[in-house]
Amino acid sequence: MKAIEIRNKYLNFFERHGHKVIKSASLIPENDPSVLFTTAGMHPLVPYLLGEKHPEGTRLTDYQKCLRTVDIDEVGDNRHLTFFEMLGNWSLGDYFREESIQMSYDFLTQELNIPAEKISVTCFKGDKDAPKDETSAECWRKAGIPDERIYFYGKDDNWWIAGEEGPCGPDTEMFYDTGKEPCSKDCQPSCDCGKYVEIWNNVFMEYFKNPDGTYSKLKQKNVDTGLGLERMTMLLQGKETPFDTELFEPVMKVLKEKSNNDNIDSRRIVAEHLRSSIMIINDGGRPSNVDRGYILRRLLRRMTRHLNKLGIDLKELENLIDVSIDTLKEMYPDVLDNKSKIKNVIIEEKNKFMKTLKNGEKEFEKALNNIKQKGEDIISAEVVFNLYETYGFPPEMTVELANEYNVKVNIEDFDKLFREHQEKSRMANDQKFKGGLAEQNEMTIKYHTATHLLHKALQIVLGEHAVQKGSNITSERLRFDFANPQKVTPEELQEVEKIVNEQIKRNLEVTCEEMTLEEAKKSGAMGLFENKYGEKVKVYTIGDFSKEICGGPHVKNTSELGTFKIKKEEASSAGVRRIKAVLL
Repeated sequence: MKAIEIRNKYLNFFERHGHKVIKSASLIPENDPSVLFTTAGMHPLVPYLLGEKHPEGTRLTDYQKCLRTVDIDEVGDNRHLTFFEMLGNWSLGDYFREESIQMSYDFLTQELNIPAEKISVTCFKGDKDAPKDETSAECWRKAGIPDERIYFYGKDDNWWIAGEEGPCGPDTEMFYDTGKEPCSKDCQPSCDCGKYVEIWNNVFMEYFKNPDGTYSKLKQKNVDTGLGLERMTMLLQGKETPFDTELFEPVMKVLKEKSNNDNIDSRRIVAEHLRSSIMIINDGGRPSNVDRGYILRRLLRRMTRHLNKLGIDLKELENLIDVSIDTLKEMYPDVLDNKSKIKNVIIEEKNKFMKTLKNGEKEFEKALNNIKQKGEDIISAEVVFNLYETYGFPPEMTVELANEYNVKVNIEDFDKLFREHQEKSRMANDQKFKGGLAEQNEMTIKYHTATHLLHKALQIVLGEHAVQKGSNITSERLRFDFANPQKVTPEELQEVEKIVNEQIKRNLEVTCEEMTLEEAKKSGAMGLFENKYGEKVKVYTIGDFSKEICGGPHVKNTSELGTFKIKKEEASSAGVRRIKAVLL
């Protein structure tokens, strides 16, 4: 069964069970500083999981483009991916454990025809924060899973939360028995031996983890599920890895034909990183030295390095992009519309990296001369790390060059430095999960409303071209990106600030209506009117001043906002300016 068939079966099944099919959100989160990329289907839905009403109702289903960065260095083995598709279904205060589990069981056994005896499940064993999930276990027994294939684990395995705080709860996970021999008599789903593969995760979201580490009950019980499409495709096709499926096979074939060695790890890295990079660029990402731009740069440079390791002429990269886009177009047709842009970004970054490699080689020669002058024959770990961190020069290339000059490399100490660097990066990345949409509190709601006033004020002062290009909200401030070809003058900023504060003092009522996208357009509501909206949308109106498509939430009256103060105006990117502002 092809991946597109599995996706369609999933969406159709849940649509028959009363779920509305919603569109995949962008890989690049909107109004959410908590993550670099959309890492799960629930991220765009956090306001609704916390009680905000969704215009499409209480039962939703979709496929969501996701990208996770923590395993970049693991890509190349038989299972790790950075970009993947997550199929999901949600209950926003509607059904709960029993119906969720029964639907999952029916989909697996009836739609995908997986034999029931191939399925094992896990449930939360309970702790001081929440009781043992006997209800889920009983639901599985009722569906047809016997006790010997029901396991109980703790928070590390059967509790789900995105980051440090926010909506969370116990989950039940489904595992596929591959038929491999067990690693021991105690082999079970918690094993990493490959016999059991996790295929689906149903989160029963009834708690909120507070900043102090305590848990409180949510005002509505939700179900949040996720099924990895690439993994399910691999299992149903009886393949060993996702790279053996139609999602990667065309690119893998070309790489094998063009390479002068049989390095399977490098072929997988090139295929996976190229696919992930295409999807990031397709959703508006660009290489840079910070945050998500750095992740894209890292993916493209790692891909280029492994093209070199395979001995493939870098002129072949354009053809590889064509093959990858041709493979993706059935699942994501819009990549064809952005093909030229995607190619330009990738080729340009590849060319930059080739210069980096040349600079790295020059720095290596300096380091080599230094140790020879000292009569030494070992390049220190600090030098190797500096070449990697400062110049992007891969450590394995340092080793290769050192071998050519008959000198050694202190690679063990480099590995220690690198692990410390990874841990710091991971911790910094974890900080991204703090706050964001999950931090839906009084101040973030006020700032969210203030962005609407700012958006309209900018269009009044600068012109209708000054449309929103991005937004980042925390409890302390708002950051708003908008289209404008030049720097905004101090006089213009003063006028924008004045207009916003006038609307706050007018005590304007903030109202919300649900309507079709077509009705929203006709009503004059601001919105990008691209593929990001579903059939029904929410339109927030602020008095007679602003009308905009938005998921919410917002204050009830502008008088709640206080005083609006612009702190900074700066360039964000070509043709895009950025304002940082606070509410006092």
